[in-house]
Amino acid sequence: MKQFAVIGLGRFGRSVAVTLSKMGYDVLAIDSNEEKVNDIIEHVTHAVQVDAMDEQALKALGIRNFDVVIVAIGQDVQSNILITVMLKEMGVKKVVSKAVTELHGKVLEKVGADKVVFPERDMGVRVAHALVSKNILDQINLSPDYSIIELIAPEEFTGKTLGEGALRGKHGVTVLAIRRGSEIIISPGAKHMIEKGDVLVVVGRNDKLKNLEER
Repeated sequence: MKQFAVIGLGRFGRSVAVTLSKMGYDVLAIDSNEEKVNDIIEHVTHAVQVDAMDEQALKALGIRNFDVVIVAIGQDVQSNILITVMLKEMGVKKVVSKAVTELHGKVLEKVGADKVVFPERDMGVRVAHALVSKNILDQINLSPDYSIIELIAPEEFTGKTLGEGALRGKHGVTVLAIRRGSEIIISPGAKHMIEKGDVLVVVGRNDKLKNLEER
């Protein structure tokens, strides 16, 4: 199972960390602010008060052994960039960094960030789901229990109609649309065929959607 570390526990970082933890993943939450660490400690696997600019402290935490490290530091752009560089130099496999402007995002890409996210566009919950699913392209949370997801059609459904795939009857979700290249099929019927590479826009309970993500 993947292990995640989140550096920076502002609203965005906390949302990512707590969501990943609720999904059953091991999460290490890191911040220099003791209050923020204490606030999250019961919601994640581990939470530590550390200055993430301290390379030796990060090494002591075994940061390079984590599958994904999310740099969620906000307004301190310099620290955000330097920590991203440090993590890549330390050999972290995947570094996801938060950007506050387009220019900041371009700099992060130049210095080696594997993925750049913009909190104004990417809510923490959506980012967390995308990090653990190969098929999920986007997620909109309608309520605590229901969401809409956009996912690449699982292989077991390709070559079948929606009716044969029994997405509604067996899996308890509803396909709102199918995106096939530049074509969008709205409210597809049971006889619509699912082709390889199709993107399905699906609504349902989060537990049902999670089962679909894992297929």
